[in-house]
Amino acid sequence: MRFVPQLFPEGEHFGLLAEYDSPGALVRACEHVRDAGYRKWDAHSPFPIHGIETAMGLGRSRLPYVALIFGLGGALGGMALQIWANAIAYPMVISGKPMFNWQPYVPITFECGVLLASLATVFGMFAFNKLPMLFHPLFGVEHFAKATDDGFFISVEAWDPKFDARATGELLSSTGARRVHLVRRREDAAP
Repeated sequence: MRFVPQLFPEGEHFGLLAEYDSPGALVRACEHVRDAGYRKWDAHSPFPIHGIETAMGLGRSRLPYVALIFGLGGALGGMALQIWANAIAYPMVISGKPMFNWQPYVPITFECGVLLASLATVFGMFAFNKLPMLFHPLFGVEHFAKATDDGFFISVEAWDPKFDARATGELLSSTGARRVHLVRRREDAAP
């Protein structure tokens, strides 16, 4: 018997999964779920859908700020390392040039900034998306495999403050869902 890792709050159910026929139906359903006041839910699609982030009520991503902070930190660190190495630790006057001459330091400063910004972007994306997640309760739903091919889904999590299995199921059905499925937390549990 295998259980879902403790990535989610306690409870017998993960939530509800609703399937839709088209990207347009998914976007309209996202607007209804957003307007109903749900906060712990997600939309699943095999490809990006223009405007779905607005329909879901998502704000701006924090990832550009992480990349900016680490990029500036990398650039400052690269500049500081070169100043320390050339002017403090091993000072050598070559051809009468000053100890601090910023022009030769630009390439290394730029590369250190790019390196740290790119690493922060990759690892920040992993952290914000809670990856790697090797198992998710939605993977146990047979129809959810279509999310990588031609399926459009909304999942509402059971620990959303507004979640009520019956009322949420009715809301999802009223938005034009082809089917609504109650998702259990354990992958070996019967539907």
